[in-house]
Amino acid sequence: MATETATVGPYNAAAAAGKEDPTRPLAVASPTVHPEVTDGAGDEEVATTRRWRSMQYLRKRRCAIWCCGCCATTVVLLGIAALVLALTVFKVKDPVLTMNRVTLEGVDGDLGTERHPVSVNATLSADISIKNPNVASFRFARSETDFYYAGETVGVAYAPDGEVGADRTVRMNVTLDVLADRISPNVNATDLIFGQDYNLTSYTEITGRVNVLGIYKRDLDIKMNCSITLEVGAFTTVQSKSTNCVANVS
Repeated sequence: MATETATVGPYNAAAAAGKEDPTRPLAVASPTVHPEVTDGAGDEEVATTRRWRSMQYLRKRRCAIWCCGCCATTVVLLGIAALVLALTVFKVKDPVLTMNRVTLEGVDGDLGTERHPVSVNATLSADISIKNPNVASFRFARSETDFYYAGETVGVAYAPDGEVGADRTVRMNVTLDVLADRISPNVNATDLIFGQDYNLTSYTEITGRVNVLGIYKRDLDIKMNCSITLEVGAFTTVQSKSTNCVANVS
């Protein structure tokens, strides 16, 4: 039996030698592939970047919270200030209407008709004042004052429209001729010579508006009833002896 001799080439020889050498590695790394090299510098840079971004976020958030807090505080303070002003300085107060005095001028008495033996003519003048306690002006329309004697209307006086400045007082003089046919039946010659007290009543109504900075507005209706006592005698000018008034504002 013939023995076959295998021809061993250079490659096969190297492979055989590799198998026989247990310390030889199975594979050799390619010289073109390099493993990633990491060091502490890269990690520190990434950490620094993250910290910077976190600080920026916190700073923006803190600024936004501060701005919102300032806005909310400002709104609350403005609301409190507006409420305090509305309840104190800007609160619309009621004007005060006062009948200062009533005067009879040019009192004239003479013999009248058989039905009214004594005829009395006079001019009645009333001094009325309006006080405005508000911080804004009070504008009022044309007013009317009615005078009554013994339940009969003896005259009607009108006052023009006008304006009362802030915290000011305006006085108005209204004049009217007393209706002789209403008062004469209640007067006799003895009263004119020796003097007599006459009780008159009056009713005054004034409407107007108070406007504070165009924000606080209020329409006012002032009504005043007065009881007036006049002492008339000796055909002279007589002023009111006493005046009692009650005013109502709505």
